[in-house]
Amino acid sequence: MADNIYPVSTLPRSAREELLGQHGMMIWFTGLSGSGKSTVALGVERALHERGILCRVLDGDNIRTGINNNLGFSPEDRRENIRRIAEVGKLFVDTGIVTLAAFVSPTNEYRQLARDIIGADDFFEVYVSTPLEECERRDVKGLYARARRGEVKDFTGISAPFEAPLHPALTIDTSKQTLEESVRQVMALIIP
Repeated sequence: MADNIYPVSTLPRSAREELLGQHGMMIWFTGLSGSGKSTVALGVERALHERGILCRVLDGDNIRTGINNNLGFSPEDRRENIRRIAEVGKLFVDTGIVTLAAFVSPTNEYRQLARDIIGADDFFEVYVSTPLEECERRDVKGLYARARRGEVKDFTGISAPFEAPLHPALTIDTSKQTLEESVRQVMALIIP
């Protein structure tokens, strides 16, 4: 920690959670681009909202157009991207908000960094294991086609590696199940 910085003491987390009537936690969706991470996270957000549970989705695109708009896709920038997301996520979780983070986060090291920042008791990793072929077929943003032509460097799954999680809390494959089925499985993590 830098000199002359003193963290402000605030209300205890328990007071904020009591006010909201819920427990803060991080559901961290990881998987290839096009795997369905954000789609499932948005479905979970709707389901939580319908139950009166305050939540927030953090997604790669909305984070990279704001707080992380100065970062590229080098390994160093990707690590910093995840570190910043985890720090912001920790603030939400400590406020008692169910936070849904949808990020490629391609390595176990990066995801462990997020888990360490947020805290293992509040961090639930969901591996959206949709196969590369299906992600490429979807290619919602046209990124796979561009990566195959060499126009996008360091693209996860094509020119940059993706490490499957070692011990995810949940694994889902959106090519084999409906959105509703995926949402139900994630909801069971949040509301057992």
